[in-house]
Amino acid sequence: MRHEATPRQSAAAHSGHGRGAVARRPRLRLRSKSLLARWAVFPAPGRVFPAHGRRLRVVGVAAVAGGALLAALLPGTASASAPSYVALGDSYTSGPLIPYLTGTPAGCLRSSHDYPALVAAAIGASSFTDVSCSGASTANMTGSESVAFGTNPPQLNAVKASTTLVTLGIGGNDIGFSDIALLCSSLSFIDPFGAPCKRHYSAGGIDRLAEAVAQTGPKVAAVLEDIHSRAPAARVLLVGYPALLPATGDGCWPLAPFAYGDVPYLRGVELKLNQMLASEAAAHGATYVDTYTDSTGHNLCNGPGTKWIEGIVPTSLAAPVHPNAPGEKAMARQVLAALG
Repeated sequence: MRHEATPRQSAAAHSGHGRGAVARRPRLRLRSKSLLARWAVFPAPGRVFPAHGRRLRVVGVAAVAGGALLAALLPGTASASAPSYVALGDSYTSGPLIPYLTGTPAGCLRSSHDYPALVAAAIGASSFTDVSCSGASTANMTGSESVAFGTNPPQLNAVKASTTLVTLGIGGNDIGFSDIALLCSSLSFIDPFGAPCKRHYSAGGIDRLAEAVAQTGPKVAAVLEDIHSRAPAARVLLVGYPALLPATGDGCWPLAPFAYGDVPYLRGVELKLNQMLASEAAAHGATYVDTYTDSTGHNLCNGPGTKWIEGIVPTSLAAPVHPNAPGEKAMARQVLAALG
């Protein structure tokens, strides 16, 4: 005997609202699961969906957020504003004998951990060229420099119209930095309690080191103007020199072999050099980077682990009377602080 469903039972089974009835909903088949995922996560702005008899309007917040995320991850987007960075300078920039030697010519003694390399890594530079070289002076910005195992081309050749950041550390060799250090340390053993170095450079009533600083000013100015002409959109930072000697007192002979009377004099020479650099930076569209102030407690009179400048006899891998690895890190921090 075949059972015939009543009209009410048939309607209940169809609608799924009858007691004991099983609702059967049509299945939605999609050929692409990825299409469904994209449609679900990024619904079109303003799309209307029915829900329980009401209408919910999706305004596309997910689409906007997702689009922003994708834009941030697209190749080149993150580096679009990253600087194209060129570093120019002398041995205080190149970090001689600090591990590890990099670049050519080898005689420039350029370290892979000099402050330009540390800065480039920190800012995520889109391109980075370090042409700093030990022994460089302002003359080597436009002229080549002969060093062991080759010749360093004019450093300014590395500055292009597309360059957006330049750091420059120069001036010490223009006043004869190496000769001053060697001569003054030698004279200290003859007269450790006097001021033999000051007497030498002030013979005849003229302070030749102060005069050399003054004469270097226009040379630095010319380099800054040349940088601006080659890279009009570049931000230029002129980096000063860190403290070699204590801010006060008569030094620490023989640890730092400079006669007691010469320490204030030599400290004054370095201060004049940094003051000149600050003045030229202000006058020629550059930012001066002060590496002196925070380094006074880390000068060559301090012990290993504290000093950022090595003495005549280094106690870590660095050139004598030059920044060691912590010293280059400190200089990098000041450059980054100046960049903001």
